[in-house]
Amino acid sequence: MADSKNPDQVRQHRAALLKAHWAKEAKAERRRKVLVGAGALTAVAVVGGLVTLALIQDPPPQAREDIEIAGLQTFEGLSANHVSTPVDYEQSPPVGGEHASAWLNCGVYTEPVPNENTVHALEHGAAWVAYDPEALTQEQVNALRTALPDTYVVLAPYEGLDSPIVLSAWQAQVAVDSAEDERIQQFVAKYWQSPDAPEPGAACTGGLDAPGRVA
Repeated sequence: MADSKNPDQVRQHRAALLKAHWAKEAKAERRRKVLVGAGALTAVAVVGGLVTLALIQDPPPQAREDIEIAGLQTFEGLSANHVSTPVDYEQSPPVGGEHASAWLNCGVYTEPVPNENTVHALEHGAAWVAYDPEALTQEQVNALRTALPDTYVVLAPYEGLDSPIVLSAWQAQVAVDSAEDERIQQFVAKYWQSPDAPEPGAACTGGLDAPGRVA
């Protein structure tokens, strides 16, 4: 049998169905918003609880001044003047003092780096990690490199060290025997980009590349 509804009735019927559909969608949307809001509140509470738990189980890092390093030596009253002549440093490697006007670019070197330019890098907050090439194998040097940050570090061989590895920052120095020594991480945490350097945060690129730079 043919449908007896006229075109107007069909349009009205379709309009009613459409109205009911959108009403149903609007109701569902309101319900979703309520659930999302409740979920957000729950998430905030959960995150707050997790943060509290994390602080209890994994407390925040120590402040720089609270980090104690066995065998650490510190030096006061070092000049930060620029000079154009070689400097006879009291420490070896040096930990500050008069230095060249061009800083050494931070990075990994396979040859000894010039003291005067490297001290300028220390002035900018870099850490200088010197190692005895006769005491460390290449594998140990690679392990040492892995233990260090990628920036604001000069890693280079240094002839005549009293220890296999010597870490220096402006006015501070510690000697260690291996790349596994926990004092390496302690020294980095305390002195890497230290605000106590004369010019912390100044560039450690755009200066001088010494021979043997590989990274």
